[in-house]
Amino acid sequence: MKKQPFPLLPAIPPIPSTPALPSLPALPSIPERPRPSRALLRATVLELLILAGHAVLYPTGVAQERLEGPERRNGPEQPKKPERPAGRNGPTGRKRPPGTSPPPDLAAVPRPTAGSHSPAPAGSATATRPSTATGTAGTAGTDERPCPALPKRAADRRPEHPPVLLLHGFIDNRSVFVLLRRSLRRHGRRQVEALNYSPLTCDIRAAAALLGRHIEEICERTGHERIDVVGHSLGGLIARYYVQRLGGDARVRTLVTLGTPHSGTRAIPLMTVHPIVRQMRPDSAVIEELTRPAPHCGTRFISFWSDLDQLMIPLETARIDHPDLLTRNVMVSGIGHLALPVHSAVAAAVRRELAADVPAAGSSEAASVA
Repeated sequence: MKKQPFPLLPAIPPIPSTPALPSLPALPSIPERPRPSRALLRATVLELLILAGHAVLYPTGVAQERLEGPERRNGPEQPKKPERPAGRNGPTGRKRPPGTSPPPDLAAVPRPTAGSHSPAPAGSATATRPSTATGTAGTAGTDERPCPALPKRAADRRPEHPPVLLLHGFIDNRSVFVLLRRSLRRHGRRQVEALNYSPLTCDIRAAAALLGRHIEEICERTGHERIDVVGHSLGGLIARYYVQRLGGDARVRTLVTLGTPHSGTRAIPLMTVHPIVRQMRPDSAVIEELTRPAPHCGTRFISFWSDLDQLMIPLETARIDHPDLLTRNVMVSGIGHLALPVHSAVAAAVRRELAADVPAAGSSEAASVA
């Protein structure tokens, strides 16, 4: 039986090609986060160590520094011994050796009048002082000695260097200047003091007025007409406001600032609830007042700023850029904000600036402590 062939299936039409899908835009590449440098790591570790040490020393600087008066500087006043009544043994009350005569009554001894001279016993070397009224010398053969000099005034006893006043930063006290104070005193600065302003201070202007009263007291007590001021962080801003806006240039010879936001800082936005932090913002009224002309300001300014200061945003805000001020900006590399008043290299630079002549306007310098 002959097999019937299967009918051929109809040809399947070719599948039309699908249009090409549009290419998706390339995703932006995520920038690789830069790794912290070794200098930043070292500076951060140093900041933490300084913060721990400062937490230990903080209670020692809470109280205001007790200023020493003239009697305290020259030693405590010795109490006078009570006078003993004159008895049968004389004014001292001591027994006389047997065979000795009592001392003569000094009140009964006649004293020489003006222009008279009592002859000295033979062989004696009695000293006679020249008469201040006539200016004539004593008799021949006498040992003439000059009269003791009058005590010098306070202005004549003042040391060669002017006093130095240290002013701390925000939520801080004078304990932050323990090492800087010691460094200044070891190198000839005998009068180094610190001023505490209250952590509840809410106005830079009020703190500057308090600083002015304290400086007036220092000048009156020491006999100096002008002093030097070193301010850390907010302390430098308070001192600059006093010098530039309250006429303090008549009292401040040199102002050294350490990590001070002269143009305002944007660090720690959550702290703007505090009024004095708002005054440290770049758009505050206090910062605007410091940009006004000051053509007759006679104080010289030295500003130390660090390239690793995390509280100065931007970093250049710690520089002083004012056309009317005599300024010098010193960049310090390798340390952070808290290390500026503590580091020995910065202390040595501060000493040099205080002892140097007036710098050229707008000068700058870079220093490395890494």
